Amino acid sequence: MRTPTLVESLPVANTLGEGVLWHPAQQAVWWTDIQQCKLYRYRLADKDLQVWDTPDRLACFGFIENSEQLIAAFDGGFALYTPQTGERHWLSQPEYHLPNNRFNDGKVDRQGRFWAGTMVEQGEPQSIDEQASIYSWGDSPCAVKHLAGFQITNGLCWSPDSRTAYVADSPMGVYYAFDFDVASGSFSNRRIFATTPEGISPDGSCVDAQGNVWNAQWGGNRVVCYSPQGEVLHQLDVPVSQPTCVAFGGPDYSWLFVTSAREHLSATQLEAEPQAGNLLIYRTDTEGLPADYFRG
Repeated sequence: MRTPTLVESLPVANTLGEGVLWHPAQQAVWWTDIQQCKLYRYRLADKDLQVWDTPDRLACFGFIENSEQLIAAFDGGFALYTPQTGERHWLSQPEYHLPNNRFNDGKVDRQGRFWAGTMVEQGEPQSIDEQASIYSWGDSPCAVKHLAGFQITNGLCWSPDSRTAYVADSPMGVYYAFDFDVASGSFSNRRIFATTPEGISPDGSCVDAQGNVWNAQWGGNRVVCYSPQGEVLHQLDVPVSQPTCVAFGGPDYSWLFVTSAREHLSATQLEAEPQAGNLLIYRTDTEGLPADYFRG
């Protein structure tokens, strides 16, 4: 595997860039700045950058085929959201009773369901019911809880055959693998897939066509590519200390998009890493997989 080449660093200076996805029909990359309540779309061909204000913090989202609407997880729950009009229709707010939590990472699975996990944003949970959890939307008229007991859920993705699911608990520095039942959406056989050193946290991920897991690592200045067995295959050093999420895209799915954050960085740190918060675009020799459309 050749080292990916940085071809563009888009100077958007996101506070907390996240949730990056490639839209094949539009030939555009989409992502969110959670803390600044912004949604971005960037078309590679003409370098057109569109920015929308979101009604609340938009944590993650998925595309709906032939629709301007997005299936989205705002900080408070699941919703249908139309960026062009700003209209939002709430679907479910399963942790409305937990004001210290907010939604975080998520994406659409290959069966067309939308998944999103929460995080403990402040305070100390007093029970497992107050800790972060993972929910799905699409198979029933309400959000369904599948996993619980996390501090910050992250890195949710699936193997190409959907039989393995990956979920990280960022503050713990642990990335888990689960057996995944495609029909029911249930998780079983939890095991440790990978761990990160102290001070480095597994963040957003994607899976390539070979089943390798690409993981942005907050605090580590790097994106790590793991084999399906958890072996480190490649480490991509990036010019930002807080890479947050990754996705493959481009005309042949060989471009790697990496969001990043400026949050919590001092003036001295920002001076040392002027690209913090930018969208980084790399050319690779790896084939990625397309994002799945919501069909719930």
